[in-house]
Amino acid sequence: MSPPPKKIFVGTSWKMNKLGANAIAFANALVGNPLSQKHIQPFVIPPFPYIQVVSKILSGTGIWVGAQNMHWQDDGAWTGEISALMIKDCGATLVEIGHSERRMHFGETDETVALKVATALRHGLMPLVCVGDTKAEYDARETKGAITRQVTALMKYASVADLHKIIVAYEPVWSIGEGGTPASPDFADEQHQHIKSVGRELGVENLNVLYGGSVNPSNCVELASQTHIDGLFIGRS
Repeated sequence: MSPPPKKIFVGTSWKMNKLGANAIAFANALVGNPLSQKHIQPFVIPPFPYIQVVSKILSGTGIWVGAQNMHWQDDGAWTGEISALMIKDCGATLVEIGHSERRMHFGETDETVALKVATALRHGLMPLVCVGDTKAEYDARETKGAITRQVTALMKYASVADLHKIIVAYEPVWSIGEGGTPASPDFADEQHQHIKSVGRELGVENLNVLYGGSVNPSNCVELASQTHIDGLFIGRS
């Protein structure tokens, strides 16, 4: 008897795109979509203003709704920030942490990522943590070192008992955005295998790792079919 197919995570972050009507239309289109089946775990991460309405439309469908960022404190004088409690109150169950754009443009560090991961877990949110190598690190053949540092750091403050709730998205910085070059399936799978091995050393036996970085209709099936790739985190496509 052949083993059952592995569960594949398929999701997207809208980044700073879509207005209310677009968000509602997108969420309604997802309801009853054939992706929502037992071997697929869909998720969508809208901008903050639309989390509540999207969560309401997708309630009961099994499709996860997430936020694109959060603060590590529960409340306080943090103008412009959003707390884990606020995210939960809006109906989301997932939070994206440490995207390369947050690291590059908004001062996100391995330390703040670790603080946010611990807070998300403490409040029952599932952290989807982005890690990846820059073009300079890739060219210098330092990809595995960069990944090891980031994966090790993100679990710094998390309870060992909660580590299995973390999802990691490997997003090579050189593959993201317009002009990005998608990693080859073999290269991506090799990095995913490495991330899983780092996870095992830290106490996570079956760390889920998704690939993100210029995923498109022509490469998605081959990427998702790789042994160590557990799903796809899709941007522009």
